[in-house]
Amino acid sequence: MFKNHPKGLYALALANTGERFGYYTMLAIFMLFLQAKFGFGGATASTIYSIFLAVVYFMPVLGGILADKIGFGKCVVIGIVVMFIGYACLSIPTAAGGLGMALMIGALLLISVGTGLFKGNLQVMVGNLYDDPKYSSRRDAAFSLFYMAINLGSMFAPAAATAITNKFLSKAGLIYKADIPALAHQFLRGTITPENTDKLANLAAQMPSYSAADLGTFSQYYIENLSSSYNMGFAVACISLIFSVSIYFGCRKWFKHADVNAKQAKAAGDEKLVELTPKQEKDRITALILVFAVVIFFWMAFHQNGQSLTWFARDYTQPYATGWSRIGFNIWALALIAISVYTLFGIFQSEKTGAKIINGLVTGGLWFGAWAIYKGLPSPLDIQPQLFQQFNPFFVVALTPFSMAIFSSLAAKKSEKYPNGREPSAPRKIAFGMLVAAAGYLIMIFASKGQPSPASIQGTVAPDPVVPQWLMATYLTLTFAELLLSPMGISFVSKVAPPKMKGLMMGLWFAASAIGNYLSSIPGLLWERVPLWANWTLLMVLCLIAAGIMFAMLKKIEAATAE
Repeated sequence: MFKNHPKGLYALALANTGERFGYYTMLAIFMLFLQAKFGFGGATASTIYSIFLAVVYFMPVLGGILADKIGFGKCVVIGIVVMFIGYACLSIPTAAGGLGMALMIGALLLISVGTGLFKGNLQVMVGNLYDDPKYSSRRDAAFSLFYMAINLGSMFAPAAATAITNKFLSKAGLIYKADIPALAHQFLRGTITPENTDKLANLAAQMPSYSAADLGTFSQYYIENLSSSYNMGFAVACISLIFSVSIYFGCRKWFKHADVNAKQAKAAGDEKLVELTPKQEKDRITALILVFAVVIFFWMAFHQNGQSLTWFARDYTQPYATGWSRIGFNIWALALIAISVYTLFGIFQSEKTGAKIINGLVTGGLWFGAWAIYKGLPSPLDIQPQLFQQFNPFFVVALTPFSMAIFSSLAAKKSEKYPNGREPSAPRKIAFGMLVAAAGYLIMIFASKGQPSPASIQGTVAPDPVVPQWLMATYLTLTFAELLLSPMGISFVSKVAPPKMKGLMMGLWFAASAIGNYLSSIPGLLWERVPLWANWTLLMVLCLIAAGIMFAMLKKIEAATAE
């Protein structure tokens, strides 16, 4: 699995792991921060969240254009510096007035610009490593491993955000209760009902070491401390960027040869630079744009994890786990299980008997450790809504070896009819991924059956919340879709993009994500206006339409990009 890859892949992957850990730590609590600090309703918070995501994923277009002129590595380093300043600004506690809003917007803009310079160009360098004929056949596998490393960082992010939030709340004599932010803002605005006033009073009485003479003082105190706790979570990103830049410069000699754009290669007289005919260039760009147009709908559906799916976790899902599902909310148990998948594969892939035995013993030890953690967890186990976001990256990390093994096996099945093996092309994988994403939202339709509308509960917990397994199943299904679409799409772009426009084409891949991320606000805008099932049905239907379009265009895309 890890053999026959250039060392530069691991250095670039680890550099990205650190950056993604910080980004997803911030993103895990960003929507909750917006509503807790500023008292925004679902529509306003969703709009801000979606615009931020859209800008983050659009900026790689500009970063790619710049990198095609000055170089990929220069843009990566500048991006890290700009991101660091942005996260530092976002971590400063402020009042919820104009200054606080201005500082937040400025910080988000810096993070977006820095990410645009960093993200796409780092991935172009990964692709450049596999332009070497020695490694070219392992390009898809490389991006699967690279994508796994991204998710390794994001897997720990929700738990880190939760731990930091709880720690600073505890210092203030408080504990997290999902109902309090909405109720506190209702009380301070004078719009709270008598029933909700009693509910707020009961929640205030549950605080371990803080009591206020009146609910107004408590409401203000809770909002301020919860908001500043989220600020501390944002500061984690600064630390993770230090890790990223250390890896990048410490191992730069491993990938320095891949830090060359077409302009630099031509100036150096690189004879391996591929020159395309105008028709080939046009056909490739057309095929890429068709793929970009389709994946917009996937990202619209997928990036509900930070908004409507988090709201469902907060308002419609039990705030505790019982039975076997408890293990999913302990990040250390999940980490041991994820590592055990790789040692389990090591048993079968190792060539020496001693290595097989060692992998077997380590696998058994990891399983025992996960079991011991599980047995020590309380039942019921209290959980917070952002913790559900750790399931997607966990599933990516744990399922990547299976995905690679399946596609490697299919690629090996060569015959006269299939001279290149039976592995589906990247565009075909993307089409199947859209179908699987639709299935994920079918699960949410069933999960929402009989639940009241968001408008009727006003950001508080529904009277009969569902068990956590519904969301766990949804995240698992969406992860299957993601593994078929995202790493394969990135690999496809790095392979097909005309050499002179690699940075731009990778940027446009992220621009498609940007449009999808902005459109992800639509369920948020509809959240308090339609029944729950209507939102999930909209997302499911859009995924089905996108899958149909992709299947209809497959022959044209595959013909245009065939080697």
